[in-house]
Amino acid sequence: MISAQGISKRFGNFTAVDKVAFEVGKGEILGFIGPNGAGKTTTMRMLTGFLPASEGRAVVAGHDVFEEPMEVRRKVGYLPERPPLYVELSIGAYLSFVAEIRGIPRSKRTRRIGEVMEQVGLVGWEHRILGSLSKGYRQRVGLAQAVIHDPEVLILDEPTSGLDPGQVAGIRSFVRGLAEDRTVILSTHILPEVERLCERVVIIANGKVAADDDLVSLKNRVGRGVRFLVELKGSSEAGARIPQLVGALNGVDQVKPLGDEAGVVTDGFTRLEVRAPTDPRTAIARLATEQGFVVRAMERHEPSLEEAFLAVVGAES
Repeated sequence: MISAQGISKRFGNFTAVDKVAFEVGKGEILGFIGPNGAGKTTTMRMLTGFLPASEGRAVVAGHDVFEEPMEVRRKVGYLPERPPLYVELSIGAYLSFVAEIRGIPRSKRTRRIGEVMEQVGLVGWEHRILGSLSKGYRQRVGLAQAVIHDPEVLILDEPTSGLDPGQVAGIRSFVRGLAEDRTVILSTHILPEVERLCERVVIIANGKVAADDDLVSLKNRVGRGVRFLVELKGSSEAGARIPQLVGALNGVDQVKPLGDEAGVVTDGFTRLEVRAPTDPRTAIARLATEQGFVVRAMERHEPSLEEAFLAVVGAES
């Protein structure tokens, strides 16, 4: 449904996007992430036909973006970071205007506007003036205008910006439902949203694709890997030996104290980060029973998208 083939964008001597290439299939939600200034918004504007590329080729919903821009726009719903709203209009009047320019027949317009307003949580708000809305409600209207013509492709730039947790959950469910028979590109700085919605991620940095992988593989490849956080407490003599005893267990690869040099944290507990190819908690619990240790915590921690992101683009970015 979307194929970017080495697209670049230069502004004078500055290259904002440099030979970016990736593909997105039908029914897929792609997380498109990167630091500020990485080229995300410029790439999305090129894919939607709002900005010409300096070189490369892009195909969206079977149409060449640069040769058939109007056909692409008919097939794409686009929510930019700042929704394109006319603040003097009411919500109903604005959506009626968008439906008209999107080519929705007059006979179907009212019904379609009602459907979309219900989907994004705007029922009963038809007469509210756009200029009086909070940022969160403006985002809802922006999302409504992006989907009102039932597009095959959705490109969403920060769709949950300004929404409260309840609203975010609703929009998340809405986007997931849309992707059942559409293609969605989701760009956001809220990485937990990407983890909840996307199976695949493209990370762009300095105008180039820095990573393109499914979420699980990406996190395991560049994240810190699965680790176990353990807190144990023993007598003063036995407690000092906890890191060595845990490290000597069969299957444990690495033990890292997380408190002082011996791993001692508050209340005399020893806090350790344990790495092992298989879950070591049963063996640690058995050790604690044998040695008379008190167990306060044994937690499994998966690598996060944030860890993978920082590993790819660098903490400074």
